[in-house]
Amino acid sequence: MTLFVSALALAAGRGPAGSAAVTLAVLAGQLSIGWCNDAVDARRDTACGRGDKPVGSGELPRAAVAAAAGTALLLCVPLSLVCGAVAGAVHLGGVVAGWTYNLWLKHTVLSPLPYAAGFASLPAFVTLGPPAPAWPAWWATTAAALLGVGAHLSNVLPDIEDDLATGVRGLPQRLDRRTCRWLAPVVMLTAVGVLAAGPPGTVGATGWALTGAAVAVAVAGTAVRSGPRSRWPFRAAVVVAGIAVARLLPLAPDMT
Repeated sequence: MTLFVSALALAAGRGPAGSAAVTLAVLAGQLSIGWCNDAVDARRDTACGRGDKPVGSGELPRAAVAAAAGTALLLCVPLSLVCGAVAGAVHLGGVVAGWTYNLWLKHTVLSPLPYAAGFASLPAFVTLGPPAPAWPAWWATTAAALLGVGAHLSNVLPDIEDDLATGVRGLPQRLDRRTCRWLAPVVMLTAVGVLAAGPPGTVGATGWALTGAAVAVAVAGTAVRSGPRSRWPFRAAVVVAGIAVARLLPLAPDMT
């Protein structure tokens, strides 16, 4: 995510210094959300035998990762605001959405909303900063929000049974695995479709090639036969998101 937004900032004309500031702010925000999630889920991860989680396996104290999350959040505030007051406020709103997911909304049917809000805040964070602050075009915000929802659906897939056993009942957990597995790529491809149809002008050969690649990866991520804990659908979602960003980069100067 940090690399994607950094590339978008450079393409949008934020310059080396501005792009570096965006990168550091997004990195701090993403670290704070991820570490917060590990601290909140420590007992659940221990109960589910998550050996890939240092906190859940006991290798790292829960208090340490909670302190790291708080520190990253505190650093995120000045790093965001140095990119511009309005841009920083929008980005911090997206980070707060991520924390809200960890602390509350992941247990409710509204679990996709923080992902949608967090991802949708990123194009605005880029375009609302100097040198020419402006709100992003609707198609950039819409595509980002859809990518966030698709990432949420894909990320939850391997852990649905463990989540249900430990009381987490977000929207993906309330859907059966098959529905969630097919819905995730549909949402991701809708984001790619918005990027193809929304901007002015023709799609062009490169645009169609990227759209075709996104369809192929999304279908492969759904159709491949893998175990219920496979991370392949999520990896496919990351690739589709990367393709969407690649499609967005040439459009970045016209994103406002």
